[in-house]
Amino acid sequence: ESRIMARVFMHFPWAMGLVLMAVITPIIFGGLKSIAKVAELVVPLMALLYLLLALTVVALNISDLPAAFMTIIKSAFGLEQAAGGAMGYAISQAIMNGIQRGLFSNEAGMGSAPNAAATASTQPDHPAAQGFIQMLGVFLDTLVICTATAAIIIMAGPELLAGEENNGIQLTQIALSSHVGDWGGMFIAVAILLFAFTSVIANYSYGESNIEYLAGRRAPIAVLIYRLAVLGMVMVGSVASLGAIWNFADLSMGMMAVINLVAILLLSPIAFALFRDYDAQLKAGQEPVFDPSKFPKLVNKVDPSAWPKRK
Repeated sequence: ESRIMARVFMHFPWAMGLVLMAVITPIIFGGLKSIAKVAELVVPLMALLYLLLALTVVALNISDLPAAFMTIIKSAFGLEQAAGGAMGYAISQAIMNGIQRGLFSNEAGMGSAPNAAATASTQPDHPAAQGFIQMLGVFLDTLVICTATAAIIIMAGPELLAGEENNGIQLTQIALSSHVGDWGGMFIAVAILLFAFTSVIANYSYGESNIEYLAGRRAPIAVLIYRLAVLGMVMVGSVASLGAIWNFADLSMGMMAVINLVAILLLSPIAFALFRDYDAQLKAGQEPVFDPSKFPKLVNKVDPSAWPKRK
């Protein structure tokens, strides 16, 4: 039955779009909190299972790991193309693709992750602690998980890399299946479905909170238009070509990064002041606690209920 459904969705991608729209519609119109609770459990568990599976595959093929890393390094720095006089172009393409896919994998510097980080509680009770957690997330996501995925694909063999018909997630599915069997492809399909689904509702929630802030009194109308646009984009994403989706995503993320990096530069004095405060408390042997009154620039800009005073 699962294979029949997979074939249906493969030949009729709009069918998957309709299914996603049917599931997402009740969520974005009122059931986000319950789904968010499920996502908090499902996503970390699925990510952990995928990482363990990827590391297991790497461990079983540990003898091929040095060659895999050499392939990554040669491709990244254009060493293989240098003999053909195309080194400069190869390096520029490697850097461009690295930045594009890096942004897509961890969203660092785009301004989306702070929406989730701002709602999280930290221990120690200091905003700098959440900053370190976000830095750790970038490391695990890009340098650990993405490198493990690259190793799986490369160690699957040159015949897999030579094929042009497989790209995107299909390449990872075929590579993992070659290592662990057919169930590997199904595992990747389920994992990506859950990641994509939770990403849609998470990014929707980011957009809704920002639209409510920007629209003011007209928020109900603006949010309704936004919800309909999100449902429309779900369908577009289901039927559009992979290349078109990547190009649109790269353009959107580039625009977000440019705007957000300017904001980061403007906020950097406060960020460094918070870090120095955090570091000073640690060196004094204290558990860091955030006190907004110590920062004149934050007067009347911090929600007192978010950072209660500690005795």
